[in-house]
Amino acid sequence: MHDDDPITFPDAPRGELDRTLNNLVEQARKVMETQGRLRALVRANQAVVSHLELPVVLRTIVEAAVELVGARYGALGVISEGGTLEQFIHVGMPDETVKHIGHLPEGHGLLGALIDDPRPIRIDSIAADPRSVGFPDGHPPMTGFLGVPIVVRDAVYGNLYLTEPASGTFSDEDAQLVGALAASAGFAIDNARLFAESSARQAWSATAAEMTAAILGAEKTEAFDELVTRVHRLLRADSVCVLQVDANQNSVRVAALGPGAASSSDAAPLDNDRLRSVMEGAQPARTDDIGPLSPLSGWETGPVLLVPFDGAARRSYVLAAHREAGVPPFTAFELERTVALTGQAAIAIELASARADRQRVLLLEDRTRIARDLHDHVIQQLFGTGMELQSIESLLSPGAITERIGGAVKSLDETISQIRTIIFALSHSQGGGDSLRHRLLDIVHEYGSSLATPATLSFSGPVDVLADAAVSDDIAAFVREGLSNVVRHAAASTAAVVVEATPEAITATIADDGHGMGDSTRRSGLANIRDRALLRNGTFDIDSGSDGTRIRLRLPVLGKGE
Repeated sequence: MHDDDPITFPDAPRGELDRTLNNLVEQARKVMETQGRLRALVRANQAVVSHLELPVVLRTIVEAAVELVGARYGALGVISEGGTLEQFIHVGMPDETVKHIGHLPEGHGLLGALIDDPRPIRIDSIAADPRSVGFPDGHPPMTGFLGVPIVVRDAVYGNLYLTEPASGTFSDEDAQLVGALAASAGFAIDNARLFAESSARQAWSATAAEMTAAILGAEKTEAFDELVTRVHRLLRADSVCVLQVDANQNSVRVAALGPGAASSSDAAPLDNDRLRSVMEGAQPARTDDIGPLSPLSGWETGPVLLVPFDGAARRSYVLAAHREAGVPPFTAFELERTVALTGQAAIAIELASARADRQRVLLLEDRTRIARDLHDHVIQQLFGTGMELQSIESLLSPGAITERIGGAVKSLDETISQIRTIIFALSHSQGGGDSLRHRLLDIVHEYGSSLATPATLSFSGPVDVLADAAVSDDIAAFVREGLSNVVRHAAASTAAVVVEATPEAITATIADDGHGMGDSTRRSGLANIRDRALLRNGTFDIDSGSDGTRIRLRLPVLGKGE
């Protein structure tokens, strides 16, 4: 063999070697590709489990799935309790296209098939599949489809939908990778839900404590306002209100209105079957269609939450919350926490009402004791002193001393009259607040306290027995107008109001120590009072001078002078 002869191999062994080398290269390529996809799956899992906020987790799952299998479009549909899609998180589609399409999918066609039978679906052509219902106008074309369910705690939470793979079709390996991602997504969703629920429970508990403290120091109406404001914020509802339901009158009205609610304050017929059912069964409820609700507007569509509770005086109320149509409905957790918060508010309202009642009782008891002491001791002592002075006066001859004693006795009589008025005022809360005495006490306190020496008020005779509603209105208007003029124009230091009742008439007199009326236009302010007196066959007169003014209104009682 010469050195220049070429080295040759038989053709058959060489072909076998080439095939073996090609297979090794192909297997190495597949191993590298598989390692790359496994690394992509690991990255996708890391991205999915790295968040705790549920909305962020859901969008991250879709984005990771799209990137993992090279799909153009991806979505995650969250299944509602009714078997439809309550949320649809999508990626890849431009906003203008979404806006043109209008409403998002509701779970029909292929999407509904995956809901009905939660097993992976992989097809090469959506249009060729008999389960497809087509696309709405403006929807981009889609061919390949891969759907995989997401299971959370043995229950299907939602489905992953992927379309338009870059390779033209989805492979078995794509389905396996997305299935593995869906399994990790189930754990991530469960963790996010638990975190969200824990945070929500803390927020509801803190709100309950704050609300209870606020209600215990508020009036009932303020307590309802406190309740609806806090529930509105926690539920992220569009509007919240408290309805008062009167089953006997078959009526309903709005007792408290939260932000965003529009209503009528008038009572309306209880004609809503859902609300009636909630009240009769005393059970809270969630509904997606409550129908017309008379006191409220705009609640006909959209999720509504109803929670009945008893308020003060055993009155029946319903806390109602509403969301606009198209948003997620209220969850069982939200219903549960709203029921607990409303029940706590009802207890706080009862406690606040009971505490207010106790305070009123203590106040009335204290006033009664003071009034009794004034009557039994002070008035008796003053009356005894007056009797003693009168007996001394009878022993003296007429003169300056006798006149001074008589003046002292008269002063004691006036003091006794004023103390009796004070006793009556102390019992103000025990009787009706609309009597003429009570009205005049309020008027004199309102206007007379502005003087240097507060104005005084005294009564003589059965004023409330003889004064009907019309006479009471005229007397109250007279005293209000008279004292208003004294305060504004008379430059007086004090004034005295005296109301006397006899079987024939009621007379009210206002006297001040001001500079007199002169040509003051105050006379025009009393013209209406004079007209009232004339209409009732009464009299009205004015006596004014530099040392003060005295005005008097005399009105005959019912049946005397008409």
